[in-house]
Amino acid sequence: MLGRMTTALITGASSGLGEEFAAQLAASGHDLVLVARDEVALDRVAGRLRAAHGIRARVLPADLTTDAGLAAVSRRLAAGGPDAAGQDEAGGDDDGLGPVDLLVANAGLGLATSFTGSPLDEEVAMLSLLTTGVLVPAHAAARSMRSRGRGAIITVASVAAWVPGGTYSAAKAWALTFTESLAAELAGTGVTATAVCPGFTRTRFHERAGLDASALPRFAWLDASEVVRQGLADARAGRAVSVPGLGYRVLTCVLDVLPRGAVRALTGTRRAGR
Repeated sequence: MLGRMTTALITGASSGLGEEFAAQLAASGHDLVLVARDEVALDRVAGRLRAAHGIRARVLPADLTTDAGLAAVSRRLAAGGPDAAGQDEAGGDDDGLGPVDLLVANAGLGLATSFTGSPLDEEVAMLSLLTTGVLVPAHAAARSMRSRGRGAIITVASVAAWVPGGTYSAAKAWALTFTESLAAELAGTGVTATAVCPGFTRTRFHERAGLDASALPRFAWLDASEVVRQGLADARAGRAVSVPGLGYRVLTCVLDVLPRGAVRALTGTRRAGR
């Protein structure tokens, strides 16, 4: 269904993978609703993509760790569906675009400290963004898309979902399982759900989180363009799980069959080395 879509909403669109999703979707002719906290950065991305591709791009500043931010995004996703509450079929929320037929739930953050070394409020905020910040938009999108019989939902999970790595890994494991469950529920409705699970990717994510990844070998890194290209291809094919990069696909297959005790031991050894 992805090829027929006209409007995509992307959370965390001001940088990193979110910005790359926006660029590739704009290049294929999609109009965009770009969501993030930083309105100035969103305006920069939207202006560049309008000029480069002639598409329509609107910005929706919102903090997905707040009720107000989640409500604003949900209203936009509900436009054209059963929960539109007075919005018209042409698009709703006065942005001039049509109903959203692709949601990319990408917004995220990481912490450089261990669970017990982090302030509790930072752990709670991260968990909220990585779980509720996916669940609430996905609920609005899935209901609206199902009522129209078309659409796709992409959640950005992570290879971290396969390993015990604190709150971040736990949240990404939740996102992976949630998306697989949603894909099964939506089967046959014309709506798909895909969890894109990248490994280490060249963006500013690690820098912003204060994580030192300089010791990682070059082969461990993926390009953001590669991750997004593979994720979109797998979404077009209706796959529930997308793991970009052959090396990471092999790794996740190995992790699937290893005893959990061995996975914990390997993870602990890596942390001790770091």
